[in-house]
Order: sequence, then C-alpha cells, then structure tokens
Amino acid sequence: MSDFTITVNGQEVQASQGMTVLEAAQQAGIHIPTLCYHPDLPPMGACRVCLVEIQGERVLQPSCSFPVRAGMIVETHSPTVRKARRTVVELLLSDHPSDCVVCDRNRNCELQSLAEELGIREVRVRVEPRGLEVDATSLSVVRDPDKCILCRRCLQTCDLIQSVSGLRLKGRGYDSVVGMAFDTPMGHALCVNCGQCINRCPTGGLVEQSHIPGVWSALEDPDKFTVVQTAPATRIALGEALGMPPGEIVTGKMVSALRALGFDAVFDTDFTADLTIMEEGFELIHRVKEGGVLPQLTSCSPGWIKYIEHFYPQLLPNLSSCKSPQQMFGALAKTYYAQQAGVDPARMVSVSIMPCTAKKYEAARPEMNDSGYQDVDYVLTTRELAKMIKEKGINFADLPQSEFDDPLGESTGAAVIFGATGGVMEAALRTAYEVLTNSKLEDLDITAVRGMDGVREATIMVGDLPVKAAVAHGLSNAAQVLDKIAAGEGDWHFVEIMCCPGGCLGGGGQPIPTSPEIRRQRAAAIYQADREMPIRRSHENPSITAIYERFLGEPLSEKSHHLLHTKYTPRTRKPVQIPVEA
Repeated sequence: MSDFTITVNGQEVQASQGMTVLEAAQQAGIHIPTLCYHPDLPPMGACRVCLVEIQGERVLQPSCSFPVRAGMIVETHSPTVRKARRTVVELLLSDHPSDCVVCDRNRNCELQSLAEELGIREVRVRVEPRGLEVDATSLSVVRDPDKCILCRRCLQTCDLIQSVSGLRLKGRGYDSVVGMAFDTPMGHALCVNCGQCINRCPTGGLVEQSHIPGVWSALEDPDKFTVVQTAPATRIALGEALGMPPGEIVTGKMVSALRALGFDAVFDTDFTADLTIMEEGFELIHRVKEGGVLPQLTSCSPGWIKYIEHFYPQLLPNLSSCKSPQQMFGALAKTYYAQQAGVDPARMVSVSIMPCTAKKYEAARPEMNDSGYQDVDYVLTTRELAKMIKEKGINFADLPQSEFDDPLGESTGAAVIFGATGGVMEAALRTAYEVLTNSKLEDLDITAVRGMDGVREATIMVGDLPVKAAVAHGLSNAAQVLDKIAAGEGDWHFVEIMCCPGGCLGGGGQPIPTSPEIRRQRAAAIYQADREMPIRRSHENPSITAIYERFLGEPLSEKSHHLLHTKYTPRTRKPVQIPVEA
C-alpha cells in the first residue's frame, strides 16, 4: 500500500517511504533520463543526467538518489532541467571519441541514445580525447579508457556484485581514469574475466575480446572442419540481440543460423551438460558414501573457478573435479566425435557459443588440451554470434526451425536448466534421487532451489537421506557461503555457485541491457524449455548411454577422468608484476 501522493509533471503519483523520485516516476511510467544509474546497483548520483526540479529546493536534484516526501512537486523536463541535462551530456561528449560508426556499442550506447533524446546536434566545446592506450591484454575483456565516462558502474559491479574489487578510480578531475590497481594490465591483474562490468558499461569503454575474425577465417578455410556448440542460456537470449523481446526461445532458428554461417556440424552444449550431471552426480554420491570432502562445490562456471582459486584456495578440495560442459564438449569433439565422423582432429576447429566472457579465458587454460589439441579453439558470446548473423545478411526471424546434429546434439530438460541459477543443482538432484533410490522422482520441478534470492538453502529428501543444498549466484553472495564453509559452519552436502547474477542467463556475454526483470524473463523461458523437452532426466539421454557404452565405459572411469575432469590452481590476490623494459 502506498504511503502518500506526490505530483510529477502535474500528475498525481503514488509513492512510499524510502523510494527515490526516480523510482516513483518509473513506477508511474514517467521517463527520466539516466546514465550512471543501473537497476542492479545502488544510486551514485554521479552523472547528474537525471536532475529534476523540485519545488522548494534551491538547486536541481538527482532523482536517482533524492528521497520522496509527501506532497512534493516535481518537474522532470522543465526548461531549466532540459538545459542542465544538455550541458551535462555535451560536456561528456566534449572529449569523447567520435568513432561511433565503428564502435562496438554503436546503436546500443546509452551516451549516444541520450544525445539523440536530448536533440544534441553539435558539441559546442570540443577537446581532443586523451589518447589513452587500449588495454587488450585480457583474454576476455578489452578496456578503452578514452570511451569511459566515469559513471562508476563498473566499479560498483566489481565491488558490490562480484566482490573482486579489481577496478580502481585513479587521478583527479580531468586526469581521472578507471583502471586496474597499480596500473597493472588487465590480463595480469586480479580479474575473474566474468564480463559483468561490460554488461553495465553504458558506452564502449569495456567490451569483450572478440573471436569473430578467427571464426570467420576457420569457416572460410576449405581445409578446416568446423564444429560448434551452443550453451543453454544462448537459446533464450540470442533473439534479444536480434530485435526480439527478452525470453524468446529461438533454439531451432539458432541452429539454422549456424548452418547458414557455414559450420560443418552444429551441436548442443546441453549434451555435455547431461554428461556433467552424470560425472558430477556420481562424484557427489561417491563422496557421500565414501566420506569424501563435503560440501561438494559445482565447477561449471569459469569465473567462479578463478574466484575461488584467488580468494579461497583452501577450499579447492571441495570443488568437483568435473570440467565445465564447454570443455567436456571440446575434449569429446576432437576424440569421440572425430572417430565417429572419420575427421582428422588436427583439422577440426571447435567453436562454442556462450553467454559468458570467462569462457574465453577457460578455453585458453593450459590444462584444457586433453584431446591432444586445444579442446575449444574459439568462444563467441551471444552478442558476437548476433553480429555474425547480421554481417552474413541472415534474416533470423524468417529462418525455419532446425534440429541439432547427432551424436552430440541430443539433450534433456535437465541440461537446459543449467542456464539458470539453481539449475545444475536441480538437474543433479533429479539423477541422484533415482540412482540412490532406484525409483522414479515423480515431481521433477524441484522449486526449492529455484529463484533469484542471492543465497538459497534447501533440504531435499533423497529416499531416507536428507540432502542439504545451497545455491548462490553473484560472487558477493558466493563469498557468504564460502565464509561459512571455511569457518566449518556450512553443513551442506552440495553447493551450486554461479559467477553471474541469475546464473548463465545473466552472463557477461549476454545481450545488453541487463536488469532483474530481463533476467526473470530469461529464467521463465529456460524453465518453459525444460517442460517442453520429451526427456527431462540426464541419465535417460540415449546418447549419453551410448557414449558410455562405446567410449567412456562408466561415470568416473579412467577415460572419463582423463577427458572430462581437471585440476585447479591456487592463485595469489596480488597482481603480477610486469618488468619494465630498459
């Protein structure tokens, strides 16, 4: 129930104690331009774009941080406000690079959109950009400080959402710049490669390290055999990047688009998500029965893996030794599939379509070559795939529905839900229940581990065994869980941790913008896709049964350990010191 009424632009608006002017206006459908504000972050009031005129106040106030009070009268677009807003944006544009047409964020840039909204057609004061060096040392993220507008969203994201605090604001006034601590290049700094900073950057100051040129080269080389895999969360987000509403399921069209791009075989990462459940589920059962290290922590999210390596290396024995589905697929593509298809793995190029920038880092880890080659050669984000589809001139909306290729294209609903926070846990419990009890789980929707709360706990009865589980998404939430485990207070059996808010559906490579509502729509689509699958348990996937019979033997076998499992690296929190050339 609203507490009182305020007046915005002559319209009565219901508001509640504790709301800001911006929140009250948004709730009433009244638009106020913003720039530093983001719905995932606490208000900063740094950019002054959201200034409004409030009767009784001596100066204009930032609506994102100014609290409502009963009876206040607000004007959001008065002449004074519009003039102030234009001045703020013109000053931001005064030293901003004018390379919009070749910028990665062209037509999806908040600064560009603001200039259009405010009718700015010239910049009255023009200062040359500082010519700061682009930092492309990271395998995942490229930082262009000349395009940074000092909104501080990336700082808040790294500090508050991910608790990594790898970014710093340095200098004062005109010399201010966002960079890494001690001026360390990004590729050598404390960074988990998650790309959440990219998702909240309003301009092209932060973008992903592009693999598009390498993929085009492979597709256009007649001597290369190109295979591609698509992660669960890409099928409910690719449409956004191509003009569709959030949460549109575009699996079949995505497969058709990948064939039109020229891939020789189009497979589904969901296949190895099912395989992950078999390996990880049996690993959990083994630990519970044999007294292994508990709780077992999931290992699917590469940003989370790098986080624990840096911040909680003492808990590495708790991590499942399973590779992520991406890396399992890469190893099997160049061994099992190469044998089945009669393709020389030396000429095979393995590409993955991922919602995640950290997957680029993961693919390049030196231990990820158990096939005898680099298991995954290139990683494209959902955004990058959309760019390639546009560049090829493919009319995505009119594409027919197509099926994935065999044998690495068959999957289950359990694999689809990997894309949402709690999905790995739910999929594992579906299989663990039936393996341990030798009976069918009637209700496959284990809703106790679903939802968008940062940390969720549940006890699920698996026969007579109460399995205590925890789920966390976003690394600041993960830290709460890990602190309890490190203190000996976490009595869980199984813990799922995903690096990004909402899980993979909120990954750093997903379409921009992101918000809690967009992530909820993507999650609803993932669970819808699960319900529509003919098979919803990983252990019932016929292709999984076949690969064990023909190639792997059984879960946790010597061959599966060699190809599907890995080890982790304790890391320091200190940046790597780069020697200065004489």
